[in-house]
Amino acid sequence: MQIFPPYADTIARAALLATAGALLGGLGLLIVLPFTAHVTRQDITVEQPIQFSHEHHAGGLGIDCRYCHTSVEQSRFAGIPPTETCMTCHSQIWTNAAMLAPVRRSLAEGDPIRWQRVHRLPDYVYFDHSVHVAKGVGCSTCHGAVQRMQQIRQVAPLTMGWCLDCHRDPAPNLRPKEEIYDMDWSAPANQRQQGQKLIHDYLIRTEGLTDCSRCHR
Repeated sequence: MQIFPPYADTIARAALLATAGALLGGLGLLIVLPFTAHVTRQDITVEQPIQFSHEHHAGGLGIDCRYCHTSVEQSRFAGIPPTETCMTCHSQIWTNAAMLAPVRRSLAEGDPIRWQRVHRLPDYVYFDHSVHVAKGVGCSTCHGAVQRMQQIRQVAPLTMGWCLDCHRDPAPNLRPKEEIYDMDWSAPANQRQQGQKLIHDYLIRTEGLTDCSRCHR
């Protein structure tokens, strides 16, 4: 006596294929997920207490990065400007603008503005702004064209692979010292040749740039 109908084998095969497909799909998702914006935060804007426009300040007014990020050449951290830096200008212009009320209140109460970090690396990653700037890596190489950003966002993935690509071959990303803070800089036609020369001039020891201890200390 036949217990199962003729189509039972077809259902069993379909179920096995569906299970295998789900497992492979889940595995693929786990592989791809670390490279998605959900994890890397690439191109995601962050709500800030004040809608500060880099497009206006850096692009329109041409304010140098170092005016606000004062420690970028001496420290691991580029630094966040204190309220006093903002009020250097805004005590004279747009003094009563409603959008600047939090700035005035911060100065009056001595309470720093709680800016939200946009470019965030894991705690187990060591990164030093001063070293990269001193060795010819410009701001826009990692941060993108901030002078055209109304609201700042992370344009690079900042993944381990992305960093290693540069550490394995830094020449394409190096520029002369006088162009480090040029946000409109673009690589010249002879960038490969120029980059190799800058590796020599900056005394960059490329043979150790991919050592684990460079970034994990």
